[in-house]
Amino acid sequence: MNQTGLEQELQQLQNVYTLITEFLVKYSFQLVGALIIFCIGLWVASKVSRLLLGLFKKHNIDITLATFVASAVRILIIVLIGIIALGKLGISVTPLVAAIGAVSLGAGLALQGMLSNYAAGITIIVTRPFVVSNTISVLGVSGQVKAISLGKTILTNEEGEEICIPNKHILGEVLHNSFGNMLVETKIGISYQTDPEQAIAVLEKATATQPDIDQKQGIQIGVDAFGDSAIELGIRYWAPTKQYYRVKYQTNLALYKALKEAGIVIPFPQSEVRIVNEKLPEIA
Repeated sequence: MNQTGLEQELQQLQNVYTLITEFLVKYSFQLVGALIIFCIGLWVASKVSRLLLGLFKKHNIDITLATFVASAVRILIIVLIGIIALGKLGISVTPLVAAIGAVSLGAGLALQGMLSNYAAGITIIVTRPFVVSNTISVLGVSGQVKAISLGKTILTNEEGEEICIPNKHILGEVLHNSFGNMLVETKIGISYQTDPEQAIAVLEKATATQPDIDQKQGIQIGVDAFGDSAIELGIRYWAPTKQYYRVKYQTNLALYKALKEAGIVIPFPQSEVRIVNEKLPEIA
């Protein structure tokens, strides 16, 4: 019994060996040819991708768009070369394409959320409402764009935190793009006895000496409101996104020192209380 089983296993191994040998003898040239074609295709795809990246870089094309186009071209070349290699082996690609289509339909239904992110990512990359290094604000979240991929956009802030936003939540929303800077808005109260024009001149001089403020975009200083205890002066200027709070705090200190040196009073909230001394009627 054991001898018979061993002979059967040896016979099966012999059949497998014969089948593999016949296949290699019959299709060896096709296999080698298909492998050579595929390797050449990989080399060509990588070469074309690098050439496109260099061309885009030479013409100062956005790096995200350049990477997307180069990757898409590389994948397309690999797919075409794969079809040619399969044809070299005598394999019909028509049933394969139909099978891929059926699988893609099922996968698409199961991965609707992910595909919607990818579709939104392609739209963002092509239309370019923002690019890497821009400062954007969307859905109450602000930060500088660090990277844009098909599925998500990554923002970073002054603390170095990374904020990942799925692209489907960006597309179609109200988007604020302030490029590399953020707007700083500050209010300072001065006494009603102070000449506001003098105070504004002092603040303009103080902000003009701050090296990190973007002077090209201009600085706005003026009377913002009339409070109960003070005239409120508004100061608006642009600061680099990655240094927003540092520049804001540094400038606030400089404004305070400038007003103090000029003898301009920053009043604290005050309330006036009057006591009316009237004789109350006697109650019988």
